[in-house]
Amino acid sequence: MRIAVLSDIHANYHALEAVLASVDAEGVDETWCLGDTVGYGPRPNRCCAIVRERSALCLAGNHDLAVIGTLSVDEFNGDAAAAVRWTQGVLEDDARAFLTGLEPAATREGVELFHGSPLDPVWDYVLSEAAAFLSFKATTAPLLLVGHSHLPLAISWNGTDLRGGLAGIGEVDLSEGRWLLNPGSVGQPRGNDPRAAWLLIDDHARRATFLRVPYSIERTQAEIRERRLPEGLAARLALGE
Repeated sequence: MRIAVLSDIHANYHALEAVLASVDAEGVDETWCLGDTVGYGPRPNRCCAIVRERSALCLAGNHDLAVIGTLSVDEFNGDAAAAVRWTQGVLEDDARAFLTGLEPAATREGVELFHGSPLDPVWDYVLSEAAAFLSFKATTAPLLLVGHSHLPLAISWNGTDLRGGLAGIGEVDLSEGRWLLNPGSVGQPRGNDPRAAWLLIDDHARRATFLRVPYSIERTQAEIRERRLPEGLAARLALGE
């Protein structure tokens, strides 16, 4: 089976549209989303509708949970909190119902999925060797998928040694050892690459491919400004940070 893994769309419709065009060109069997469909960006309702339609599996992220009131807005910094409050004011009933039905963790055969990490599926970041080690120790599946950090990761564990880290564009051989992968972010990419990120997993070939897709950053920036969301949310998209 060929699986498209998306994460951290953050209501960026134009990035999502570009990624899904790339997904369609690859001919996948299923699309999975690791959470944070909303937050930061200007098109929450449209993105929820598309993710609901296109995803066989979708997780809840911390921004999703804040928007529906499960988490307090006080847990978020200035720009993020402002975006959560704005999203709460424009979120339509169908989008709210979709987000309310999601959980921050899930399992599939041979795969454990978390928005954050196995230690805390909502808030924890896997950004260090220690976090990766503890994630492997807390799970048993050959493949772990995480989001939340907006940084693509490919880390392997053979029972003794950890290898890998930040992932660039290209393929990873999943045939040996266990792996922890983060696809990076669709809607607010970081790591100084502003292109939308996604991950293609070929389960039969035991291979994962990290991909980047250009999109109309200017259109998303214009929509952020039209809705009077914080300027920093528009500016950072062009920087990939």
